[in-house]
Amino acid sequence: MMCQVLDVLSMGIVSIDEKYRISEWNRWMEIHSRKKREDVVGTSLFTLYPHLSTPQFIRSCKSVLKFGNFVFFSQKLHNYLFPFQATGIYGDYFEFMQQSCTLTPVKEDGKTFRIVITIQDVTESVYMERKLKTLIQQDSLTGIHNRRYLDKRLNEEFLRFKRHGNLFSLLIFDIDDFKKINDTYGHQFGDRILINLSGLCSTMIRGSDILARFGGEEFCIILANSVADGARTFAERLRSSVEEQKTRFDDKTDVGITISIGIAEISDSLESMEELVHRADDAMYEAKRQGKNRLCFYEGKV
Repeated sequence: MMCQVLDVLSMGIVSIDEKYRISEWNRWMEIHSRKKREDVVGTSLFTLYPHLSTPQFIRSCKSVLKFGNFVFFSQKLHNYLFPFQATGIYGDYFEFMQQSCTLTPVKEDGKTFRIVITIQDVTESVYMERKLKTLIQQDSLTGIHNRRYLDKRLNEEFLRFKRHGNLFSLLIFDIDDFKKINDTYGHQFGDRILINLSGLCSTMIRGSDILARFGGEEFCIILANSVADGARTFAERLRSSVEEQKTRFDDKTDVGITISIGIAEISDSLESMEELVHRADDAMYEAKRQGKNRLCFYEGKV
């Protein structure tokens, strides 16, 4: 009767004794592990899943057996206990099912003699959480980071500089005469220009750098551990690469763009992250005033 009850539950149920031998293995576990109950009962859990024989998991089991404690293995910390394949659309995002697991003491005559492990499949909720996080942080058109994420990372980098002296530079750049492109070729083509520019920038930055769409045709790059000469060198390489890139409008027309870049580096004189943004923005507009398709470094004179 008890086996029948356990078999209808939409979660995994595994029961083990003090020697970690399996005494219960419900239908859910059979389906996802592809191991029959009769083939696993009496077998050590560590024989089936050697990766579980870690000091942390063994300590947790002993805590349950000795003190009657409940132990929770959170998906956020451990991802999973049992390496079951993620199914359906989730298999494209996760190698294994995401699980939240609990170790529960089972007592007889006041003495704990078994541990019941419950396994909940939380893959869908983890997937939705990550998709929501991506939507919050990602620009819907270009796929790069958005202004919300940029502001968050800028504040983090500013605090890191204040505490540890980690240097970085900020680039703000804008497509020159972008309104003319939209007016001439249409807004859909203008969107293609933005997407292609984002793609080019993404190939040029390092893993530690942050690329984001600042708004409209304006973009930002946080260059980690780069100041003055390093930032100028990167900015010039970026400017030149953008100038060389062409976007096909029709069979006869290739459209090119240029960008104007403003650069500012973090310094002790700054009291807020907003000041750094203003400096880079001022430098960019100075590059515009000087004729566009160029870069300008903020030196307190623009």
